[in-house]
Amino acid sequence: MTERTDDLNILQFRPLISPAVLMEELPTASAEETFVSDSRNIIRRILGKEDSRLLVVVGPCSIHDPVAAIEYAEKLKGIAERFTDQLFLVMRVYFEKPRTVMGWKGLINDPDLDGSYHINRGLRLARKLLLDICRLRLPTATEFLDTTFGQFYADLVTWGAIGARTVESQVHRELASGMSMPVGIKNRTDGNVQVAVDAILTARNPHLFPSLTKEGAPALFHTRGNAHGHLVLRGGTETGPNYSVEHVANAVSLLNAAGLPAAIMVDLSHGNSKKDPQRQYDVAHALAEQLADGEEAIRGVMIESHLVSGRQDIGDLTKLTYGQSITDACLNLDETVRVLELLAGSIRS
Repeated sequence: MTERTDDLNILQFRPLISPAVLMEELPTASAEETFVSDSRNIIRRILGKEDSRLLVVVGPCSIHDPVAAIEYAEKLKGIAERFTDQLFLVMRVYFEKPRTVMGWKGLINDPDLDGSYHINRGLRLARKLLLDICRLRLPTATEFLDTTFGQFYADLVTWGAIGARTVESQVHRELASGMSMPVGIKNRTDGNVQVAVDAILTARNPHLFPSLTKEGAPALFHTRGNAHGHLVLRGGTETGPNYSVEHVANAVSLLNAAGLPAAIMVDLSHGNSKKDPQRQYDVAHALAEQLADGEEAIRGVMIESHLVSGRQDIGDLTKLTYGQSITDACLNLDETVRVLELLAGSIRS
């Protein structure tokens, strides 16, 4: 008898559907593929200053109810058409929630909100939701947290993000180097911007790393490098907000020193709003002044927004308020339009 030394803390193995099977169940039509490709190209042109519009990634902090998400998307589509000459709106459709310690991990990991972790169901819900929003001809954005989940739905995503908690992760930098869409890379949670600049530079280079193919087989991925990574300023726990004229100028200096394009997005939420959703308007006002004064480095913003303002705890699932966030607090759509009007006015001027 030999003592077992492997998988000592693994309680159970559960089968996971392969990306190829899910994509066969929920296929993408050529019209959707063309729309996603065209939308990505618009963002590339905005980042490269070939398109004068402002990129706006707007939507719920995280998706927990696909029905409410579709209603939000339908309303946002009409709003996007109203501002199409000044703003390019992309719906924030975040399926994974990074946690500092513990908490609900997002729709993919726990779609039933009860700790049951029906991940296969979560993946199906995520891909179907992206397909439904794509059919509305509304671009989508999401954060890539798990390094394999993207294989299930990245073909439907227009803009990707590497978050503040994973910006220093080598595997996420490698992942970004192989992504097919422009990728926003956030400064670290404490506010350090240099690590994000390092991550952008790293992701522009080729990498070789192990992952899983769409058939679920292990393989070595050799990437080309992603030339469309860009900085997202989101404030920090130690530095505070970082959206002022001085902060933007400092970020531009760091990008220039690294030989990177001066293309910056500003997250109106998180550290920049100190988790108060109403302060997103204050951040937008400061950015609008910079844009009106001719600041060309600011190429986009992020806004946390939902059908109902504020947030709620999960608690009793039968008492959840429809269309209200269960993670970070959001603006409602009327409040969101007020922010968009402010930003669009600065672009017109």
